[in-house]
This record gives sequence, structure tokens and C-alpha cells, in this order.
Amino acid sequence: MQSILVPKLVSVFQEGYGLSRLRADAIAGLTVAIVALPLSMAIAIASGVTPDRGLYTAIVGGFLVSLLGGSRHQIGGPAGAFIVLVAATVSRHGVDGLVLATAMAGLMLMAAGFLRLGTYIKFIPYPVTVGFTAGIAVIIFASQISELLGLRLPGKEPGPIVDKLSALAGAYQTVNPAAVAIATLTIGTILILRRLRPTWPGLLIAVGLASVAAAVLALPVDTIGTRFGGIPRGLPVPALPRFSLDLASAVLPDAISFALLGAIESLLSAVVADGMTGRRHRSNMELVAQGVANIGSALFGGICVTGTIARTATNVRAGAVSPVSGMLHAGFLLLFMVIAAPLASYIPLAALAGVLAVVAWNMVERPAFAALMRSSGGDTVVLLVTFLLVIFRDLTEGIVVGFVLGALLFIDRMGKSVTVTPHSQTDEEADAQADEDRERPVDNTDSDTVIYRIGGAFFFGAAATVGSVLDRIADQYRNFVLDCSSVSFMDSTAANVIEGTIRKAEKAGVAVYIAGAGPDLRRLLEAHDVVAPRVSYVADIAAARADIRRRRLDETG
Repeated sequence: MQSILVPKLVSVFQEGYGLSRLRADAIAGLTVAIVALPLSMAIAIASGVTPDRGLYTAIVGGFLVSLLGGSRHQIGGPAGAFIVLVAATVSRHGVDGLVLATAMAGLMLMAAGFLRLGTYIKFIPYPVTVGFTAGIAVIIFASQISELLGLRLPGKEPGPIVDKLSALAGAYQTVNPAAVAIATLTIGTILILRRLRPTWPGLLIAVGLASVAAAVLALPVDTIGTRFGGIPRGLPVPALPRFSLDLASAVLPDAISFALLGAIESLLSAVVADGMTGRRHRSNMELVAQGVANIGSALFGGICVTGTIARTATNVRAGAVSPVSGMLHAGFLLLFMVIAAPLASYIPLAALAGVLAVVAWNMVERPAFAALMRSSGGDTVVLLVTFLLVIFRDLTEGIVVGFVLGALLFIDRMGKSVTVTPHSQTDEEADAQADEDRERPVDNTDSDTVIYRIGGAFFFGAAATVGSVLDRIADQYRNFVLDCSSVSFMDSTAANVIEGTIRKAEKAGVAVYIAGAGPDLRRLLEAHDVVAPRVSYVADIAAARADIRRRRLDETG
């Protein structure tokens, strides 16, 4: 098996793993587990499932991501980015549909890794990633407004954001001051500790303080106990997802969305870890691990697993040196669940909503968003279109449309970078300074010969522009030299344009030379019937001039 499909854990043990490294990983794993405990439950609740499913996801998925992953520091688990998709899937197909879609997404991610597709995820344009992350943050915050304010809606809370805000505005008279106070206490504690004691586990302290306040003061707020009846003290028995062809067909679009977002989010998180540590992750192995983790999570009734940027960064800052820290983080979470499950019943939902409100705020890459708004008009359009589509339409639609717009923008820019220029007198002098008499008859001032140079990537985006230039000059001279020595890339569309130019030159009796074409470029052109005697391949412009001069001498006797 190639090294790119070998887990990083294998490499770590091959390097040697001692007690000092285990100690560092244990401290980092405990730190991350303390952060992940409230966050996993909050994400699960916001996703429309019970809090225990978030813990199952973090424990099982997090362990498998670290065990098999291609990153030394990646932490897997439920992610805020999935809240919108998971909630929509639960609403349409129920928990059974969600679990099946998660398993199907896992299979897709494994296939993507084995097919070496991880390399291509990096081609997602930066404005798209910034736009969809900011859009998700807005939707997450909107989904927590009812819990932050303790609102009581007459029916189910709508999914679309416009309908949601309208329904929430209509229920403003049901605001619960106690819930507002608990949410404010939670958010305020997190922000204060982040500023004054950044190394302390602010999320856990804030949730714990809010829980104590709600219990001691007997505040009338919903808790995990009153809403869900608490959480179990351990993992459930694994079971296969409920399967039927009808259900699989129905959740297929959701599974594709899970796989697409999971791949992007996981590899983006791995890149962040690389930037913090100077290491390099194995993208394809990471996708395989994410796939296995999602299947494992589904077997235990969990939700989607992905690499989590915030927890991965926490892991790095806590001093982790290997994937063992992620495996220990999962073990610590299971230990917390076994020991402290009864205490979770006292956690107010408004406190968890406060945690997610802070998470949503942190998800928005504000400096990057502002920088893209100040940059080129094309990047601004891609950013805003992605951002608005994610909020008002659909996450997957936002990513796909943003990617297409980004690709079109790139094609346009690359197309404009291709140059088609006449070979000037200065170029001739540089080619053969010592023999001016031989050059002068065949330079671009000669009425019989024209020399043009193509520079850059000659592909479909530039084919129309270059083709119009070549067509204008191909039938005006007896000799047409096309210098391709500066062509960095050519595709079949461009080769077809050249063939069309030669066809036109043939009708006019023009001799065509192609200079400086490398072996790969020549094979491509010949595959499109750009072959002798229709065209003469020469090493360089000097060779073309020499052949033209020889032909002239032959014609004059």
C-alpha cells in the first residue's frame, strides 16, 4: 500500500513512541475532551436529535478518525457546519434516515479516499470556503434564537430562515427572562475567561456555572433532563441502520451533501493543523478515516463525523504530538459519560445555546471576509453568492454554485493571460545576432512571412480569442511560423483551433511551421491531424527561417 494510504498513527509508532509523548498526548486529549463535552451535546440538540447522539459521535467517530486518519492532530466529532444539513435530514426522513445517510456518506468518503480524490478538494476556491462558513454561522445562530430567548412557538420551528425569523418574531411575547439570563451568563463567562484566562476550559466552566445557577435559584428554564430525560451512562449496542431501497433513494442527496461537506471540512481542518505544526497530512488517508468514522458513528446511532477546526486547534495548542491524543480524547469523553451522566440532566438548554452562539461568532472569518470584499470584483461576487445561497437556499447549492463561479472566474483570468504576439525584430536579433543578412528577408516586415508566438496556458478559455487572431493572419502570407516554445499547457480545444487555422492556410497555399513544440505538445497536435505535410515541425524559429530560405533558393534555381 502506498504511503499516502497509511495512517499517521503507524508512522508515529515507527518513529518511536515513549512515555513522554504519551504524557503530552494525555494532557492534550483531556483538554480537548473538556471542550468537546458540552459542544457535542449542543450540536446534537441543535441538529434535531438527542444530546447523547452527539456524544456517541464524538466518542466513536473521534476515536476512529485519530486511529486511521492521515493527520497527526485531527480531532473528529460532530461539527457546527453540519447542523443545518442534519436538522433538515431529520425533519424529512427521521432519525433512521439520518443514520442511513451518515453510513452512506461514510462509504462515499472511503471511496473518495481510495480513488485518491482528496488531492482535488484543495481546488475549492477560498471565497467559497469563507462564504459558506459564514453562511453556516448565520444559520446556526438563527437556529438558537428560540433557546437563547426561551421562546414558546405554537408549532414546529420552520427551517427556512425567513420563515424562521417570522415565526420567532411572532412569539416575542413568550420571551423567558430566566433563559435570557442563563444565556447571557454563559456567553459572558466564555468571553471573560477567553480574555483573562485563555488556558482555562471556558466552555465547560460557563455551562457548569449556568447549571449551578439554574438549579440553586430554581429558574424556570428547560434543561437536558426536562426536555430529553438525561443521557445514558455508556454507549449503546451497535446495530446496522434500518435499510430499504426507498429510504436509501430518498436520503441519497443528503448523503452526498454530508460527504461533500465532510470532505471539505475535514481537509480544511487538517490544513489548519499543518499550518500550526509544520507537518503535512495525507489527504486521501484522511478521507478514508472519515468514511470509516461515519460508518462507525452510524452503527452506534450517532450523527455525521468530520474534522473539527476548533477542537483540532485546541489539541495542537495543548501540546499533542500524535493521533493518540485524539484517541484519548474519545476515551475521556466516554469516562465523563459513565461517571457524570446524571449531572448532565441539570444543564440548561439556554446555556448550550449560548455555547453555540459563541461558536457561530467564531466561525465567521471576519478579517478574511472583509479582505475578500475589498479585493477583486470577481472574488466579491463568488463570496456573496455563496454566502447568500447558503443562508437563503441550500448549503450544497451554495458550495456548487460558488465553485462554478470561481472556476469560471479562473478560466476568464487564465484566458486573458494567454498572449499571441508577432515575433519582433528584437527577438530576431536575440536569436541570431551574428547573421543579419540571413534574418532580414524573413522577419515580420517581410511581406511573405509572419512569425507569431503563443505564450501561457492555451486552453478552451482562450481558444476563441487566440483563434480569431490566428485566422486573421493565416491566409495573408506565404509562410506562417507559430512559435509554441512558451506554451505551458495546451488542451484539445486549443489543438483543434490550430488545426482549423492550418486548414484555412492550406486553402490559401500558405506553408505553416510549428516551432518549439515539445514531445507532449506535438503528440496532442498530431492526434488532431496537425501532421506533415500539412505542417512542418521545427526545433525553433531559426530552423524555420533556414527552411524558408532553402525553399526560396530552390524555387529561384
